[in-house]
Amino acid sequence: MDPLLATADAAADKTPTPPSTPPPMQPAGRLWAISDIHLSFKANREALEKLVPYPDDDLILCGDVGETAEHCQVAFAKAKECFRQVWWVPGNHELYTMPSQKEHGARGEAKYMECVEIARSYGILTPEDDYVLWEGEGGPVLIAPIFTLYDYSFRPADVALEDALDWAREKDIEATDEHLLHPDPYKSRIEWCHALVEKTEAKLAAAVAAHPDTKLIIVGHWPLREDLVKLFKVPRFSLWCGTKKTEDWHNKYNAKIVISGHLHIRRTDWIDNTRFEEVSLGYPRQWQECQDRGLDVNDLLREILPGPETPPAEQQGTLWRRFG
Repeated sequence: MDPLLATADAAADKTPTPPSTPPPMQPAGRLWAISDIHLSFKANREALEKLVPYPDDDLILCGDVGETAEHCQVAFAKAKECFRQVWWVPGNHELYTMPSQKEHGARGEAKYMECVEIARSYGILTPEDDYVLWEGEGGPVLIAPIFTLYDYSFRPADVALEDALDWAREKDIEATDEHLLHPDPYKSRIEWCHALVEKTEAKLAAAVAAHPDTKLIIVGHWPLREDLVKLFKVPRFSLWCGTKKTEDWHNKYNAKIVISGHLHIRRTDWIDNTRFEEVSLGYPRQWQECQDRGLDVNDLLREILPGPETPPAEQQGTLWRRFG
């Protein structure tokens, strides 16, 4: 059982076309983020249509917009319609090669680059683009979108790597990634993850060296730290939630804020004076209670900057944001 697997509905009937000419850049206002909008669900596609314009503001799409090119196109078109500038990072779902694409669909790194090119066609920035100095409210900060995957290291110390999958399967847990997320051209997802980590570290280090007095916003789908992975109902799903190689990146690379998704559990944490934001929307059933209270996708956007005030050190625990 994969507790984070979407059941795909039919894709949207009409694929939006990219804008022919990007609008001129204006000074930024606020910075927002959301992840895991999972457009394979009709209800989530309908929810996205309710997104209202924020013409002076910018948006981060923090992965898992869907599984197909059409899902990406729908998400990117709506985001660019409503926001001044948009960033996107991949989640595991964008990397899937669906069964219907088994014979001819892109796999692994090629599937990722296919998504990157779609994003660029809409003027959306990706982990393959230069980091941007953002000078809106709460800035300046350098926005650093990253792609790191996972290496099964989020597991108890007494569980060996070679036993990790069996350990998860003991509780009937196995991510769909094991069947649909291919590592090509790498031999394994672990090898791909480690190559991505090495590449990303070099880029982050260069950014810090070039901007020593500027804080970063690190944006990646998977949590940087294992202690942020609290899956109360399915704790062994942690295997597919990140890598311990990124544990200290918030300190090492001068992060003001770290943004992630993947867990479908909205929360805010302060660690070492860095704010960590989990910004998932989730599957319709997971945010149904929000809808029952009259909330929509606009209410579940997370304001990153200027964002909340930093609480006193003695109050810097976890803020569970069930309703936005």
